[in-house]
Amino acid sequence: MFENQPKGLFALALANTGERFGYYTMLAVFALFLRANYGLSAGMAGTIYSSFLMLVYFFPLIGGIMADKFGFGKMVTTGIIIMFLGYLLLSVPLGGDTTALVVMLAALLLIGFGTGLFKGNLQVMVGDLYNDPKYADKRDAGFSIFYMAINIGALFAPTAAIKIKEWAETSLGYSSNDAYHFSFAVACASLILSIVIYYIFRSTFRHTEGGKKKAESGKLKEENVPELTKEETKQRIVALCLVFAVVIFFWMAFHQNGLSLTYFADEFTDHTVEGVQSMAFDVWNLVLIIFIVYAGFALFQSKTPKGRYIAAAIIIVAVGLLVWKYTQLEGELGIKAPIFQQFNPFYVVALTPVSMAIFGALSAKGKEPSAPRKIAYGMIVAAAAYALMAFGSMGLPMPQTEIGPDGEPVAMHVAEVTPNLLIGTYLILTFGELLLSPMGISFVSKVAPPKYKGMMMGGWFVATAIGNQLVVVGGLLWGAVPLWVCWSVFLVICLVAAIFMFAMMKRLEKVC
Repeated sequence: MFENQPKGLFALALANTGERFGYYTMLAVFALFLRANYGLSAGMAGTIYSSFLMLVYFFPLIGGIMADKFGFGKMVTTGIIIMFLGYLLLSVPLGGDTTALVVMLAALLLIGFGTGLFKGNLQVMVGDLYNDPKYADKRDAGFSIFYMAINIGALFAPTAAIKIKEWAETSLGYSSNDAYHFSFAVACASLILSIVIYYIFRSTFRHTEGGKKKAESGKLKEENVPELTKEETKQRIVALCLVFAVVIFFWMAFHQNGLSLTYFADEFTDHTVEGVQSMAFDVWNLVLIIFIVYAGFALFQSKTPKGRYIAAAIIIVAVGLLVWKYTQLEGELGIKAPIFQQFNPFYVVALTPVSMAIFGALSAKGKEPSAPRKIAYGMIVAAAAYALMAFGSMGLPMPQTEIGPDGEPVAMHVAEVTPNLLIGTYLILTFGELLLSPMGISFVSKVAPPKYKGMMMGGWFVATAIGNQLVVVGGLLWGAVPLWVCWSVFLVICLVAAIFMFAMMKRLEKVC
């Protein structure tokens, strides 16, 4: 899995892991923070939440255009600095008045713009590692590894967000609302780690940073870059735009994990678990399962007896620790809504080697689906996830609110649905994500005309941005229609997008 990959991949992946850990720590509690701190309705909180996500994924277009001119490396570094300032501003507890709201919005603008300079350009650099012919056939696998690394950071984020908030409340005596800001401060520390990793290992990917001076001096060498006619360039751009149009609706549905699905976790899901089920809500148990999965692959794929022995030892130790932790369980465990967001990154990390093994086997037989076809399958899988939610929500009451002691509306917990509904939904959504997201990014890096690489990668993020803006639909539907209708809207949207994708398949596969 990790063999024969360019060294720069791991350096860039680790730098991105630190940034994503901070981002998802903030995002895990952000929607709940908006409602608690400012007394916003579900719809208004959803509008701010989705608008922020839109900015985070729209600005990469501007960042890509700037990078095509000034270099990818400069934009990545500048982006980290701007993001740091935004998270620092968001970390200051200013209360819930109008001034605090304006400062918070300014912080979101900085974070969005900084992410725009950082995220897309870092991924272009990853793609350029595979311009070398000896790595060309490793591109899809490389992006799967890169995507997995992103989710390692996201895996620990919900637990970090909850624990740091509880620590601020119990140990430092901060109010519940002010304690949220400590979760946001985690992002500042993670960005420092990212920039340190970036510069320590810079020598492994310096040739991908771009920049006018390097191009003029001949230090930057584009290897294996084909000369395209105007017609070929047009065909590639049209194909990419068709893919962008489809992924809009995937992200609209997928990023309900931080909005309507989190509302569902908060208001309808049982807040106590026990026994084996409670073990799923300890992130370290999930880490042990990940070790078992990877060691299992190493056990069968290792080329030396020593490697197999080490893998077997890891499995034995991890299983033993899980059994021991089970014997230590006592009574019920209380859980909070943001913790459910750890399951998606857990599934991504745990299932990536499974996905790579399946597609590797299909590739060896000449039967691996094209990237556009994988994206279409991903949309169908996402539809299945919302079919599960719609079925599980049949007969549930409408969301309800009451007026709190401060005169602000407070969401009520009105039902106790098994947590397994959301856990299963996140599993299915993750299968869809693994088919769509890393494959889509790889497709863009492969198909984008060389002169427009930054812009086209930015286009991928603009499509994501539009989808993220449409996430607000979940907030607007919340409390306005029965829950099963809310989920059915996303079910239908994903199916329609999949049908469109299959209708355009010949044109898309022509440029692969």
